[in-house]
Amino acid sequence: MSERIIRSEFSDIMQKSYIDYAMSVICQRALPDVRDGLKPVQRRVLYAMQELGLRSDRPHRKSARIVGDTMGKYHPHGDTSIYDALVVMEQDFKKGMPLVDGHGNFGSIEGDGAAAMRYTEAKLQKFTQDVYLADMDKNIVDYQPNFDETEKEPVVLPVRIPNLLINGAEGIAVGMTTNIPPHNLGEVVDGIIAYMDHEDITVKELMQYIKGPDFPTGGLVVNENELPDIYETGVGRIKIRGKVELERSRKKSGKDKLVISEIPYTMIGANIGKFISDVVGLIEGKKTADITDISNESSKEGIRIVLELKKNADVERLKNLLYKKTRLEDTFGVNMLAIVDGRPEQLSLKDIIRHHTNFHYELVRRKYTTLLERALEQKEIKEGLIQACDVIDLIIEILRGSSNLKQAKACLIEGITEGINFRSQKSKKQAAKFRFTEKQATAILEMRLYRLIGLEILALQEEYAKLLSEISQYEKILNDPREMKKVIKKDLLKIKKEYGFERKTVLTNAKAAVVEELPVEEKEVVFVMDRFGYGKTMDKATYDRNEETVKAEYTFIVPCRNTDRLVLFTQDGMMHQLKVMDLPAGRLRDKGVPLDNVCNYDHASQQILAIFPMEELEGKELLFVTRKSMVKFVEASEFIVSKKTVASTKLGEGDELVFISLFSEDDKQKKSIILQSANGYFLRFSIDEIGKKKKATLGLRGMSLKEEDKVRSVYLCDAGDPSAHIIYKDKELYFTKLKLTSRDGRGTKVRR
Repeated sequence: MSERIIRSEFSDIMQKSYIDYAMSVICQRALPDVRDGLKPVQRRVLYAMQELGLRSDRPHRKSARIVGDTMGKYHPHGDTSIYDALVVMEQDFKKGMPLVDGHGNFGSIEGDGAAAMRYTEAKLQKFTQDVYLADMDKNIVDYQPNFDETEKEPVVLPVRIPNLLINGAEGIAVGMTTNIPPHNLGEVVDGIIAYMDHEDITVKELMQYIKGPDFPTGGLVVNENELPDIYETGVGRIKIRGKVELERSRKKSGKDKLVISEIPYTMIGANIGKFISDVVGLIEGKKTADITDISNESSKEGIRIVLELKKNADVERLKNLLYKKTRLEDTFGVNMLAIVDGRPEQLSLKDIIRHHTNFHYELVRRKYTTLLERALEQKEIKEGLIQACDVIDLIIEILRGSSNLKQAKACLIEGITEGINFRSQKSKKQAAKFRFTEKQATAILEMRLYRLIGLEILALQEEYAKLLSEISQYEKILNDPREMKKVIKKDLLKIKKEYGFERKTVLTNAKAAVVEELPVEEKEVVFVMDRFGYGKTMDKATYDRNEETVKAEYTFIVPCRNTDRLVLFTQDGMMHQLKVMDLPAGRLRDKGVPLDNVCNYDHASQQILAIFPMEELEGKELLFVTRKSMVKFVEASEFIVSKKTVASTKLGEGDELVFISLFSEDDKQKKSIILQSANGYFLRFSIDEIGKKKKATLGLRGMSLKEEDKVRSVYLCDAGDPSAHIIYKDKELYFTKLKLTSRDGRGTKVRR
């Protein structure tokens, strides 16, 4: 076979391939169908469970078997996604109406994961059987080949309520997402009936019945007045809060408690632990002093998070603080997107009800069309049997006189009597008049003799009369839209009566949580940081009592006020800010917190050279010395900024800071500076020679270094202090013995 090369633009192929991939993800994986409100994986799991016979009145079956059947027959995308879908459909804290009845560990509201599929078992809920999978034997939905065309699967399940609203939906596709909150079953049924009565009903009028979301976790929706716009456009943000109640102590010495009995829907899972952690953070950060203890007493009976309060605690302020600073108040982002006629479409509340109601009409039409066809077939057969009972002696004579079944059947259908032995010519003439249909003749030939008993013949006639009544009813439903509407309404009201439940979520309008910051008692503290990057503050009295121990154990010790901000200068030329209030106030042996957690400093890659309280920068200058001997003074006011992280200086390629010090004008007059190089050169000169520059400049050269030499240490000393010295190569080196020269010199080589 000759080779054929197709030339095409690479961009065109990539564009087409990406669009194909995107549409596959959107339609076949991530977004639900507006008709049954299910994603393909959910639909296939439920259908596979029905095919396995996992009805609510039968035993549970291992989840692994369900997952295996689903993956092998309908959904070849890996067992994890299938099991995850099964687990979510079982969890009553995620779904308004769970569709799967699980046995075993299917996870918890606090974020515990489900057990492996080999341990858990499942079957269908009765609700799922009755509302999602009923009448599938009546040709009410279309079927399509599965992925390898060895099985058939339903294109959509015959769901008789809008699952998009009852159970909500969430999914992330390519370039789009869907996020629909769950609603109350009874309210949705009332809304559908209202729409069926008045199809021109507005969204605002619909909301007299469907008042808003009804989350399985309860809680409060606090922006009720924004819901009409959200339901009109299908996009918006619902503000939800947990339910908080005050429990008064019955004992005089007891403590009042603030109890959270319902949580926002978005707090499901690990966010409960995050909430407790945030509350602890508020206490440690001194945002509130009203909480003495916090405990999670949640159980199978429900959520119960208890905050013990101090006497005379400001409860309203504390509630507002929890709403403002934790996820006790959160936002549910609504995006009502679903697949409509094979395309993703943004939907309003009315759109969802309209599409589903049209689908429900289609289900009922197909159901009663199938029932009518079956009833007409049975009517035909019953008429033949009744007619046969009147001439049963002649039919027996035909059977006895026929040589084979084909001959007898031909006589019954077409009156062909040739080859049949009759007792008389009269019988032959009567038999020639038979014109039973094919189905009637088959039924007559298969009829059992007991049907000739008088009571059985009477029952046959009663069945026939009942069939006539059913046919009349089916035709009436199919031909009269009002009758079909009555059937659907009756069906919906039956579902509401059997499965409806009281609303859990309260809808209201509440003021935004406003928290007035508590006045902080200003006091002197000491910031300390160890060599591992852990920092804390301790009160001045504790420091004074343990001064020697603190100096021995900590790298940085900075006296400051608890209301100050600290500035940290690192060797890579960055300055980081942190609030002293963000640090824990600890005792001498308390570890503190990593500074990485309270500011942008990274202990692993940055080395702190100096730490100052920001208020001390006012009116002073900062001296910078780099590894390559660049020196400069910078007005410290340039670093009094609001940004948490800024560049403190400009560095040349491969350079870094080695020294930073804070100076006043008086200090500059008294001090001299000594630069020590790695090769043992010492250069002493007056600080006055160092010019003042902007922080974004490189500065001046302080010491003339040989190639590959670099500044190792920097010393400051009072000009007239003869005792200032260091131990260098096991000898005392007094600074006053070093010759005072000018900046940019080579310096003095110090030998042993």
